[in-house]
Amino acid sequence: MGVRRLVHFTAMSSIPSSVSQPGAPIRPDIGYRIRFVTAASLFDGHDAAINIIRRLLQASGAEVIHLGHNRSVAEIVDAAIQEDAQGIAVSSYQGGHTEFFSYMIDMLRQRNRPDIRVFGGGGGVIVDEEIKALHDYGVSRIYSPGDGQHLGLQGMIDDMLERADFYPAEQPSESIEGIKASDGVQLARVLTEIENDTVSEFLMRQIRTAAARRQDHAPVLGITGTGGSGKSSLTDELVLRFRIDYGDALRIAVLAVDPTRRKTGGALLGDRIRMNAIDGANIFFRSFATRGAAGEVPEQLDDLVAACRCAEFDLVIVETPGIGQGDAGITSRVDTSLYVMTPEFGAASQLEKIEMLDYADVVAINKSDRKGAQDALRDVRKQVQRNRGAFAETPDQMPVYTTMAARFNDSGVSALYQAIKASLTTQGLSAGPGLLGQARNAVQHPQSLPGDRERYLSEVADSVRRYHERVGELETLARHRQHLKTSIDLLDSKQQLTESLQALVAETETALGQDLIDQIEGFDALRRQYQESGSEGEGDGPESEARLSYTSLSGTRIPRVSLPRYHDAGDRLRWQLLENVPGSFPYTAGVFPFKRENEDPTRMFAGEGDAARTNQRFRLLSADSKAKRLSTAFDSVTLYGADPAMRPDIYGKVGTSGVSIATLEDMRTLYHGFDLCDPATSVSMTINGPAPTVLAFFLNTAIDQQVDRFREKHSREPSGEEMGQIRSFALENVRGTVQADILKEDQGQNTCLFSTDFSLRMMGDIQQYFIDNRVRNFYSVSISGYHIAEAGANPITQLALTLANGFTYLESYLARGMAVDDFAPNLSFFFSNGMDPEYTVLGRVARRIWAITLRERYGANLRSQKLKYHIQTSGRSLHAQEMSFNDIRTTLQALIAVYDNCNSLHTNAHDEAFTTPSAESVRRALAIQMIINREWGLARNENPNQGSFIIEELTDLVEQAVLAEFDRLAERGGVLGAMETGYQRGKIQEESLYYETRKHDGSYPIIGVNTFLNDEDDSSPVVELARGTESEKQGQLERLKAFQSRHEDAADTAIEAVKEAALGGHNVFYPLMEAARVCSLGQLTQAFFEVGGKYRRGM
Repeated sequence: MGVRRLVHFTAMSSIPSSVSQPGAPIRPDIGYRIRFVTAASLFDGHDAAINIIRRLLQASGAEVIHLGHNRSVAEIVDAAIQEDAQGIAVSSYQGGHTEFFSYMIDMLRQRNRPDIRVFGGGGGVIVDEEIKALHDYGVSRIYSPGDGQHLGLQGMIDDMLERADFYPAEQPSESIEGIKASDGVQLARVLTEIENDTVSEFLMRQIRTAAARRQDHAPVLGITGTGGSGKSSLTDELVLRFRIDYGDALRIAVLAVDPTRRKTGGALLGDRIRMNAIDGANIFFRSFATRGAAGEVPEQLDDLVAACRCAEFDLVIVETPGIGQGDAGITSRVDTSLYVMTPEFGAASQLEKIEMLDYADVVAINKSDRKGAQDALRDVRKQVQRNRGAFAETPDQMPVYTTMAARFNDSGVSALYQAIKASLTTQGLSAGPGLLGQARNAVQHPQSLPGDRERYLSEVADSVRRYHERVGELETLARHRQHLKTSIDLLDSKQQLTESLQALVAETETALGQDLIDQIEGFDALRRQYQESGSEGEGDGPESEARLSYTSLSGTRIPRVSLPRYHDAGDRLRWQLLENVPGSFPYTAGVFPFKRENEDPTRMFAGEGDAARTNQRFRLLSADSKAKRLSTAFDSVTLYGADPAMRPDIYGKVGTSGVSIATLEDMRTLYHGFDLCDPATSVSMTINGPAPTVLAFFLNTAIDQQVDRFREKHSREPSGEEMGQIRSFALENVRGTVQADILKEDQGQNTCLFSTDFSLRMMGDIQQYFIDNRVRNFYSVSISGYHIAEAGANPITQLALTLANGFTYLESYLARGMAVDDFAPNLSFFFSNGMDPEYTVLGRVARRIWAITLRERYGANLRSQKLKYHIQTSGRSLHAQEMSFNDIRTTLQALIAVYDNCNSLHTNAHDEAFTTPSAESVRRALAIQMIINREWGLARNENPNQGSFIIEELTDLVEQAVLAEFDRLAERGGVLGAMETGYQRGKIQEESLYYETRKHDGSYPIIGVNTFLNDEDDSSPVVELARGTESEKQGQLERLKAFQSRHEDAADTAIEAVKEAALGGHNVFYPLMEAARVCSLGQLTQAFFEVGGKYRRGM
């Protein structure tokens, strides 16, 4: 798996416990605020670093418009201009940063806003020469690790605020000329002047007069509701429907209001991040803070609306902050009002207190997938009926709708839209062509998880706890039985009566059962099996062909598996039920009895430039290994499902920090010369959002390889029947994994492309395809904790959230009617190993929880009970300072992974803190594993962790902590319910901030970073920067163009088949397998956007 580094905005700084110096404006006579747009750059994943920056900017008095991850230059510049911000702050760690920042400066100049200050950071990824070049080009400041070390984090924030402290409207506008322009620059400036009370009376009169003279009335839709009810998402869905319905001809202005924090004066203007439908030329979006206004809207709202009407917008939408029961101030200032609530309003009597139910024209009960939604609909309709005195109508006729704004193409939202449109047309909005009614609606799928299964994680936790309780009872019974039998033996030796004791033994044995008695009685024989062997361990033990021991250079014969020397029957049984030997339930020590002979768990990691260069790297790395474990890292263009393009913010990332793969032909080149159906070959692909398409490329490549072999052998094309046999053979024998875990992508704010609901459905389609086609040796999803850890989670949170995600997929697939034993073996788990003590037992705890639950709760078979545990050393502990020390950390992390019997291991190269690793650094990273596996003597033992008091204690402590986290998730409606409230993301961010705080104040020592610093050498290390070359980029563009040209007609037909399957509720992966042969990655991604919806970002 490729490294998904969380390289911070700066790598070294100090975070104060409290912010004491809020940024004060340089013009105290004007009550303006410094406004920042913050984002992670295009195709950049985790936004934890920029989230820390935006939090501290807010705490220092700034108003922050946070856009989240994966934002193009155009999106960021558009936002900065419409928001009339003074500063832009961007984190960029996936390469292409020189092109990205330069393009941003160019675009700001083109849009007549060169005064906007641009700041950036990327840890060590942006090297000194690039920083200097960007400063010379016009970027205000790129913060390096050294800057952070000298300034501290708050010092950086203060520097940014000082540099961006100016009033954009210092030169007041004198007329309304240009206010109608589509670029929105002048309108944004006028809104700033109105907001800050610096607009001249003369200009304000012009605006009011022009707005009043309009022949058509531009109505105002006011959207208000309780906090967390989904107003922003619903606003976005309504804007999308207006755009479709009016053929994108309707000009819409959205004014979104968020509260100012009275303590600091800062504000998080958080509505824009939720919007996917505001990128059109006819859409204008502006965020405002209340700035101490008594109500939920700014005092200047009427003038702000007048300015939008003056700019000839056809519709103005005002979204307010969350309101309480007694607030209804918005209704008097809009033409149509929408009140958004959720089903959880308490007792029906609470509805009598909600003032908006007296005044709202339309009511939406959003998040209607929650329990009690239908009861809420009934109660709210009755309350609205009573409030209106509309007893001549039925409750069903009241304008109350249930909606699910989180679900793409939701029919409830469409019904709500039609009601709102009907109200607005009576207020002057034109009816338009009504194109929405002609659009094809998708079949409404059932929820990914049924509502009555929300407590599944509590059931998991209860199953594990009950198992432990039962083990305690059985341990006591076994001990009593042993004591009773000892007493009987003693009494027999004295020829005394033992009938009563014999009766107690029989009773105890009945309670134990024969299987457990056999286990107890067979313990000594089991130990002898592992100890007694012939020369070099070739005996008739539990695995006769495996060596049960090895001999050191000193002549010591060391057993491969060591069992405890317990004599107490209770201790023995407890050990067997909670630990056991490798390969035996509950698989705490490992899922296989022995490691494979002559095959290390080493993965060969590569991904740079084009497919041909990466293929050569794979050949180099695997030359000395019989087993070819190819771990593929894709460039961020591929990771986000896009095609290579000339646009600078895309072009700079092509073939950088990974390999560029856009078509099936690229995939064939990538793995040319490797037999993908060879049992010794497996391929791991670090891909997430576009995983279905990339998987289709890969499976087609495996099939094509076998077809090519047939042609070479028989000198002819296969018949239809032969083609079917070839296809079946390839699918049944191909080995590897694709990540595809969309849950962790949402939780870690990474490569999410499509709506979560659609992504989950696609994953289920893939698994069903695997079942139908007997794909048993390829993991349909690698459930990953690595990206959760990289986003900042501690090891317990990584483990708990990852296992919870695994059980969510399990429940989701069961809800689709799949049998657990048909899909559980296709699931694998992928974790990060860091430096914390809990990492030592991560695999032990994961395997035990999974095995116990699958057997006890789900009745799964032995194969399904075995959790496949794959490890990558921590990217978060790769530091840009003293990079050579990174190999020491990686070695320790690799050692505990091997001791914990991981199924595969990827060791990061030390220079991945800066760049795509060089051939030499990858060779060193491989050497780490080889030295452990082949030189480190104890690594040849299969269970070196067992028998350690601290390991056993840690295992129990971590397991208890994980189960407690399961309970917390269950209280929030399971994984999906918790995601809806941002629980996992918030937890990860808090833990990230805690780690950064401890790292930067020195209380958490990191050698070479915050202690044991090398004062004598301040020079930056010389690092070989691996970037996609110009010829590789151009070659990739040319190949893509040629591919699309060759398949133009076939591609259109194939895409329509994919869309039809998605809209009709059929399995999408079947037509996707065919479409992957003639369509590029970007073409298919766009098709899925149209039928599955885009991912909606959150904080």
